[in-house]
Amino acid sequence: MKATRAIQMLVDLKVPHEVRPYESDGFTSAMEAARKLGIPPGTMFKTLLARGERRGIVLAMVPGDGALSLRKLAQAMADKRAEMVDPSEISRLTGFVRGGVSPLGGKKPYPLFLDQSALRHPAICVSAGARGLAILIAPSDLARVTRATVVDLLE
Repeated sequence: MKATRAIQMLVDLKVPHEVRPYESDGFTSAMEAARKLGIPPGTMFKTLLARGERRGIVLAMVPGDGALSLRKLAQAMADKRAEMVDPSEISRLTGFVRGGVSPLGGKKPYPLFLDQSALRHPAICVSAGARGLAILIAPSDLARVTRATVVDLLE
């Protein structure tokens, strides 16, 4: 298995993690990935790309069984409003394909907003930067490495 930029970043920083591959032949939802990995959906976090009027592009992470509140994200960003980025822009902005966006090792280090529910778990799963590949990591380590803002982001 080839190391992605996300995996290499954790290796270089000596951050404890576990790489978890799963069967994927295209876009897989966070709920489906959790099922394939045999983990609770609340521990599989999806990385979403959003845009604020003033703040610009940010990443928002919520559990696979949750929905992002754009209102709460805008508040956390100190912006008037936030909207989801069009899926056609994902690859150009992040260097990742849709369904493989990682909070780590992106083309550009966008600000990350992590839902506070992540801290209720000893470990969460996030995309490793490729479809069919996930990283199991302590949420505190993820927040530290990415300098995430931990807030309530759920509807």
